[in-house]
Amino acid sequence: MRVRFHLPDFSGNFKLNLLFAEMLKHRPEFFREGVEIASFYGVFPPSIWNGGRTQGGVCDKTFVKQVIKTFNERGIPLRFTFTNPALEKKHLSDQFCNMVLNMANNGLNEAIVMSPLLEDYIRRNFPDYKLTSSTCKRLDTLEGLLGELEKDYHIVVMDYDLNNRFELLEKIPMEYRPRIEFLSNACCEPGCPRRSAHYHSIGVQQIAYNEHIKKYPNLPFNVEKYDPDHFRDCPYSQRGIFEIRNLRTHISPEDIWEKYVPMGFEQFKIEGRTASPINVLETYMYYMAKPECRDEARFTLLKTMENSGALSFK
Repeated sequence: MRVRFHLPDFSGNFKLNLLFAEMLKHRPEFFREGVEIASFYGVFPPSIWNGGRTQGGVCDKTFVKQVIKTFNERGIPLRFTFTNPALEKKHLSDQFCNMVLNMANNGLNEAIVMSPLLEDYIRRNFPDYKLTSSTCKRLDTLEGLLGELEKDYHIVVMDYDLNNRFELLEKIPMEYRPRIEFLSNACCEPGCPRRSAHYHSIGVQQIAYNEHIKKYPNLPFNVEKYDPDHFRDCPYSQRGIFEIRNLRTHISPEDIWEKYVPMGFEQFKIEGRTASPINVLETYMYYMAKPECRDEARFTLLKTMENSGALSFK
């Protein structure tokens, strides 16, 4: 049995994810059967190619090198969320994103893509990267999903409005099922008609942020200027793990082991790149720790974080 989890933010959650990976390795008795870390996903800010969530900040080359080395030495791929739908040809030459891809170009690491322009660029210039077709594409029909699975993608992320639609999942050929990834803990309202527009707005904001810090590195970025439709005011974006469990798109850990894995599915994504580290940690416990071990596993990880300086209440 393989239950492969793609976990959020190798950059912002670097210490948390490193300590969690070590606990999974050294304390396997805490965890459900078959749990694997399939990847840590995200970007090193400032990445103009980034999509899905606007991410600020600046990482230097030394930190980039450290994170790549730390996780790759443990056999864990980094998966870059290069899913900005607003990119133009001029953005393909971005120095920072190309530097990151060159530094991580070792055959282990991966990229998530949405823009055909960027996908073609990566395929031509970085052919050793395994590519994932992004949830941002909104593959919300069986026909669209099957068509994408026929293409040369390592993984295809299904639109989470199809989560728990077992009458459709049963129609997917068995040979495709290990390559389908489910976003299991989406906070977005099911059936939201504005989601694609929101993704595009996020892409525009990311481009604007990158251009801003190049010109005005010491001045704050006014994101509201690039959010005319007020997507940042969405009341659902800050939902925590205990608030989303009744959504029809939610996939519980019991369903993963009792329904999805027996059907041949094995790829599950946990969102949380802009969530608080405490919410991310609790989500890890919810999905991957055995129910009877959650309290001890949580305490062990929090204590390790405190001892390492990754967590402080002072």
